[in-house]
Amino acid sequence: MIGWLGEAYPWVKAAHLIVVIFWIAGLFMLPRFLIYQTQTAAGSAEDLAWVARIARLRRIILNPSMILVWLLGLSLAFDIGAFDQPWFHAKLLLVLLLSGYHGWAVGTAKKIARGHRPASETALRWMNEIPGIATILIVILVVVKPF
Repeated sequence: MIGWLGEAYPWVKAAHLIVVIFWIAGLFMLPRFLIYQTQTAAGSAEDLAWVARIARLRRIILNPSMILVWLLGLSLAFDIGAFDQPWFHAKLLLVLLLSGYHGWAVGTAKKIARGHRPASETALRWMNEIPGIATILIVILVVVKPF
């Protein structure tokens, strides 16, 4: 059975996977950048360079790729009727949580850019693990479909 995407389905799926890779790469980079930035003196030239790098990461990679992940992913889900599948509910929950993490990381970056250091280096190192764990769980849900 061909859904409403028709012959475009494999292309939409490929595009979805590509932007997922970009989004996750950005989510790996941002906390690492924040760790490096918190090691600098607020307002220093090095700190301002990190502010500019992080702003570009958000503007060029993180935000556009998250939007495209959602648009393409929901298109695929509606096309195959995934909302009836229990594995998809779990995946959707994880993607929602990952989007919340994205918001937290961007908010933390903005606070650090203003000179406030809301999280310790250790906390940022722990938070840096979240995208990897989420990716592992999401891939297992999509490929294995354990329930």
